[in-house]
Amino acid sequence: MDKFLVKGGIPLKGKVEISGAKNSALPCLAAALLTAETVTLHNVPYVKDLITQRRLLEDLGATVQTPELRTHKITARNIERCEAPYELVKTMRASVLALGPLLARFGQAKVSLPGGCAIGTRPIDLHLKAFENLGAAVELESGDVVARAPKGRLVGADIEFEKVTVTGTENVMMAAALASGKTRIKNAAQEPEIVDLAELMNRMGARIKGAGTPEITIDGVEALGGAEHTIIPDRIETGTFIVAAAITEGDVEITRCDPEHLRAVITKLGEAGVEIDELNQSTLRVRQSSNGLTASDMTTEPHPLFPTDMQAQYMALMTQAAGDSLIKETIFENRFMHASELVRMGANISIHGNEATVHGRTPLAGARILASDLRASASLVLAALCAKGETMIDRVYHIDRGYENIVKKLVSLGAGIERITEDAASTAEVS
Repeated sequence: MDKFLVKGGIPLKGKVEISGAKNSALPCLAAALLTAETVTLHNVPYVKDLITQRRLLEDLGATVQTPELRTHKITARNIERCEAPYELVKTMRASVLALGPLLARFGQAKVSLPGGCAIGTRPIDLHLKAFENLGAAVELESGDVVARAPKGRLVGADIEFEKVTVTGTENVMMAAALASGKTRIKNAAQEPEIVDLAELMNRMGARIKGAGTPEITIDGVEALGGAEHTIIPDRIETGTFIVAAAITEGDVEITRCDPEHLRAVITKLGEAGVEIDELNQSTLRVRQSSNGLTASDMTTEPHPLFPTDMQAQYMALMTQAAGDSLIKETIFENRFMHASELVRMGANISIHGNEATVHGRTPLAGARILASDLRASASLVLAALCAKGETMIDRVYHIDRGYENIVKKLVSLGAGIERITEDAASTAEVS
């Protein structure tokens, strides 16, 4: 099992290019199941979750070609079965996105209950209730979700989510695309990834309106065709590198990003003393203010407000800010597991329920620490980059699920970070 060895205290400087959005590429790959024709996707990030999603499509009978590293050509003409096995689904929650397109196109689907990061309960009951509203019969059988369209085709309906759900919105969009009649999704997720999926599907011949707003309408069509689409930049990777530049007191130019996708993050970090200059529509220059970082309270909320996927990184930054900051997590109930590892490095953090108070500024020192999930991994890397001495981070397979070449990118900015194997880790000295 690989680890990261990080030598802290080096200001990051230079340029870094943002990869495609994992959370957009995953549903876009799933959408290829809606048609027998070829769907070509560009700017697909090379991360473990996408490798798993590709394996899932191939397991179902689709062919996936990669003529270039970040280009996928998916042809789901000869689907051999409509079942996503536990061996693949257990490692990645997004595998549940196969439900909607399989049910829509073939009238049946069987998918194991999903796994993924251990950041709290993320039930898919909202998905299943929505499928039932569309006319499907849904049952749970030995840990599998089994869904069938009794008449072979789903029927459009009005669906109002009790709680905003990104994957639920995506699943219903795909299911409704081939349903008969009109579907209205109320209290829909508004993330940029939803808009990206809708743009791909509309290129395939779907009739989707309102993506990016709380109400989405889908007029079902008889069939969808092939299309070509470029995945949007990863806004969470962008936010992570913004924090990396600020926390190390560096000067970094971030290219091939989309500032409009993380407006709330840019605004909040600006309040905390991070100078972010928008050089053009796809380039940011990031530095720490000459007055240093200042504590600023933050609450996670569904898009377009501050994303939960940036909460851990923000907490790491606040350990280096003057004053106390209150961080409130409203999306997931178990997403402060990185706090105890930050405390091991010298942070002063107190947690009460879904609120964490970061008492800053505290100097951080290298230690042996453990990553618990994808975004927690990123926060620990950020803390290690500004800590005194060396930090060993274990379980970095989490970060490989969502960040493409993060070590290579950080090294290009001057960071003292390397990936080491278990044998090397056992002999490495950590201060």
